[in-house]
Amino acid sequence: MTAVSLGLPIHTRAPGKVNLYLGVGAVGDDGYHDVATVYQAVSLYEDVRVWRADEISLTFTGPIDCSGLPTDDRNIAVRAAQLVADAAGVQGGVRIEIEKNVPIAGGMGGGSADAAATLVACDALWNAGLSRERLHELAAELGADVPFALSGGTAIGLGRGDELSPVLSRGRFEWVLVLPRGELSTPAVYRELDVHRERHAGELAPAVEHPSVSNELLQALRAGDPTMLAENLANDLQAPAIHLSDELADVLELGERSGALAGLVSGSGPTVAFLAEDRESAIDLQIALSAAQLRAARVSAPVHGARVMPPA
Repeated sequence: MTAVSLGLPIHTRAPGKVNLYLGVGAVGDDGYHDVATVYQAVSLYEDVRVWRADEISLTFTGPIDCSGLPTDDRNIAVRAAQLVADAAGVQGGVRIEIEKNVPIAGGMGGGSADAAATLVACDALWNAGLSRERLHELAAELGADVPFALSGGTAIGLGRGDELSPVLSRGRFEWVLVLPRGELSTPAVYRELDVHRERHAGELAPAVEHPSVSNELLQALRAGDPTMLAENLANDLQAPAIHLSDELADVLELGERSGALAGLVSGSGPTVAFLAEDRESAIDLQIALSAAQLRAARVSAPVHGARVMPPA
């Protein structure tokens, strides 16, 4: 008998991410920016469980307050379930339960992880048999970060961030994340970037239309060298994120003063990611940041993308 026939849920898990590099191109006529980014999946996960049902529904559990999140088709996980149902010709519904651990609007792709895990879970629940390529097509319909949450590991993202190329990354990198108590709107941070560039037009080099990733960063990943990687971390959205949330500057300074090789705002923030030299250094850094009353989580990377977990 299968887990589903016994009334057990399909359990999937997808990771949050940090952006090791995020170069943002000049704003286009359509109001969007091309980006060049390097994603790395980290061991802070969203857990999704699904059961057969008459209609699609969604609930949340876990340590994060999700009371402000929609549970109808405005939610990306609900839309993911509907896409799989449409692709597979399924008439029934699904009960979705998300155990949320990745911060909301924290620059770590938590919603994208929810969507990727839901795609994989519904495919398994309904025996849809969708190919990995088809799942990636559906992921790209949902958002720029969803394909990466599906694949995991380390990857370059171009265009809107959804044109993925895997990157060879040797060994394991140790990170300490300072998890936010507040949120930052990604569109607001991009708008602030445009204002920031106009404000400092005389000091900053003009933004290129199509940014790229440096060979030095890719070499650091291939070598598995955290010191070399630390020298090449960069994020064009960091300055505007700090302008909107000035306490980020204090967090960055504290982490680097407490032994981090380097720190940066992840994505559009406000999560701050600190790279540590090794596991022991990461433990010491987590203790120091926690002592300063910050919510610090120690994670490793890279990790797998969305996948079905074995029955408990």
